[in-house]
Amino acid sequence: MNYNQRMDGVFPLALVTGAAHRLGRVFALTLARRGYAILLHYHSSAFRAEQTALELRALGVPVFPLRADLTDPAQIEQMFGALDALLADPANRLSGLHVLVNSAALMRSGDVRSVSLETWDEMMALNLRAPFLCAQKAYARMSSGGLIVNISDIAAGQVWTRFGAYTVSKAGLEALTRIMARAFAPKVRVNAIAPGLVLPSEDTPPEEWSRLVGRLPLPRAAYLEEMARSLEFLLENEYITGQSIVIDGGYSLL
Repeated sequence: MNYNQRMDGVFPLALVTGAAHRLGRVFALTLARRGYAILLHYHSSAFRAEQTALELRALGVPVFPLRADLTDPAQIEQMFGALDALLADPANRLSGLHVLVNSAALMRSGDVRSVSLETWDEMMALNLRAPFLCAQKAYARMSSGGLIVNISDIAAGQVWTRFGAYTVSKAGLEALTRIMARAFAPKVRVNAIAPGLVLPSEDTPPEEWSRLVGRLPLPRAAYLEEMARSLEFLLENEYITGQSIVIDGGYSLL
């Protein structure tokens, strides 16, 4: 359902995980501009979450920041308990949960020949198990239909030996997207967005980022607006489910 205009002062609710900064923030702002109230999940980025919440409120929508460690299933349960409490309070003017964007993720290097079990489990817990649990719980609450968007990565179709656990987690997320799309149909659509080079990590040297971007058939990083439009496309086109939209400037052609 398209909510460009909110109805009768009641707001549809969108939950965005990892919404404090980077792409999660972009997706939260995209939804807010379309009239969604935002349940702004964050973990360790409290200051950034506060700043993003201010930006969202300036757009005239309710914002509900919520801290949770999504590697802990008990905290995911608590997060959805808090969501239920928000929906039950008429003062919040919420029509129900309509969108989930699973954006929270962790990317650590680690050759599969030597990566520690702790690192492997940490990335699987956040990048794959948490989206599964969040999607399962969101589906149960989307009584009038909805959209779930998993944020994957171009890594899902690559063989990145330096990032083995991360690559496997994103490949698994895309498989999960297809499985849930079939299981949740027709009430809830499930899709994925797989970005390529958008924002460098904090530990990527500028010269390395320039080298990576320069190799692309379209030799530039993606604009944040292009990421936003990919979510808008999935919101508007209600005949798409089970798909991964790749936005990579041709990286997958290399």
